[in-house]
Amino acid sequence: MSFEGTYTQPIIEADGFVLRPVSQSDTGQIGLYAADERIAKATSSIPHPLPPGTTEGFIKRSLAEGRAEDVWVIDPSDDGSQVLGLIGLNRMDREQSEIGYWVAPQLWNNGLASKAVEALVAANPQACRTLFGSVFQDNPASARVLSNAGFEYIGDAETFSVARNTNVPTWTYIKKLD
Repeated sequence: MSFEGTYTQPIIEADGFVLRPVSQSDTGQIGLYAADERIAKATSSIPHPLPPGTTEGFIKRSLAEGRAEDVWVIDPSDDGSQVLGLIGLNRMDREQSEIGYWVAPQLWNNGLASKAVEALVAANPQACRTLFGSVFQDNPASARVLSNAGFEYIGDAETFSVARNTNVPTWTYIKKLD
């Protein structure tokens, strides 16, 4: 599904950081974290080991006009130069989007992911009426991030993990915004 009209992805202020659109200069830091097996296995789409060109392709897709997903860098700097993680909204139909996120492993369990999700939900840059999120069942910390942001559990499912090369059980969450 493409987004109609001109859309400028906003910078979103949060508590101690900003959510800003990805840029070409983020390639090295995103690639470093995406190559970490712990990050890859916590997502459905990052392969492990990370093939050459994967990060560049991801950034190109993230900057393309008509993209289905908007991706923001979690950045604490004043100059737009740091990557602590990524958070994104993938457009669905009927004013719905799916949220996804990861944070650098050295920052796990400090509330950064929760703050990023809360900031993105509050800003609602895609004017969604409903947000969905799913997490692997072996990642209860990520489930707490969604619960802390007011998402409600709606059921179990499974999704394919590229890094794990198998279907993985998930918990699915919903948040109504209207």
